[in-house]
Amino acid sequence: MTWIDFPFYSSITAFLWITGLVFLFISYKKQAITKIAHILFMAGWAVLITFVIKLWIELDRPPMRTLGETRLWYATFLPAIGFLTYIRWKYKWFLAYSILMATMFLTINYLNPETYSKTLMPALQSPWFIPHVLVYLFSYAVLTASSVVAIKGWYDSYKGNFNIESLKLADNLVYIGFAFLTLGLLFGALWAKEAWGHYWTWDPKEIWAFLTWMGYLIYIHYRYFHSHKTKQALTILALAFVVLLVCWFGVNYLPVANTSVHTYTQY
Repeated sequence: MTWIDFPFYSSITAFLWITGLVFLFISYKKQAITKIAHILFMAGWAVLITFVIKLWIELDRPPMRTLGETRLWYATFLPAIGFLTYIRWKYKWFLAYSILMATMFLTINYLNPETYSKTLMPALQSPWFIPHVLVYLFSYAVLTASSVVAIKGWYDSYKGNFNIESLKLADNLVYIGFAFLTLGLLFGALWAKEAWGHYWTWDPKEIWAFLTWMGYLIYIHYRYFHSHKTKQALTILALAFVVLLVCWFGVNYLPVANTSVHTYTQY
């Protein structure tokens, strides 16, 4: 199992997901068709998980080093979040977004094949590497989903048909994502102490990670103290997502990236 097999697995996954969406949107109240859609979603996710596990074994390291590998995890987490959210709140549009975004990430990896080294630099050979990256990627996936809900809520508010349930969904996603984001910061500090001897070095990546954490913390506090100011809250959530994007991959293209110890993530 190598990245050469990725087109085969990703094509099957995308086909199952898209077919599942078609069944879901034509199901209406037909329970049998809805169950078929659920089975297709789970089957597609299982195929992708199988590829990730086999790739991990083949590389003899966690596939979490490059941007291409993080896109793979993003494509893995998003459908799971979308499906669980759909089961809880029955938002078909949100499930469709999750599936389509995951498919887009698979397509980007398909169109931009990379050469992935099996080796890890010494700093990455740490027991904190896997939990740090996993919780961060999961939090990014959840927080991205919350921002999409925010953008839709802002648009609905502009059109005059705002649904308060959308804001409640955004809140719940932020709470989950923020919890994992906090764990990611803590795991990163412990990893930094082990690798470089300091919990915090004001590295560019660390600074933007802290700014991302602060952005979502501001949203949580604003919602608590100004629960009726929905448009402002949604705007804060959308802006926090911009900071998250800079932290995730934008910082790699900033001039300060040359001094960062995290530049390995872009290769």
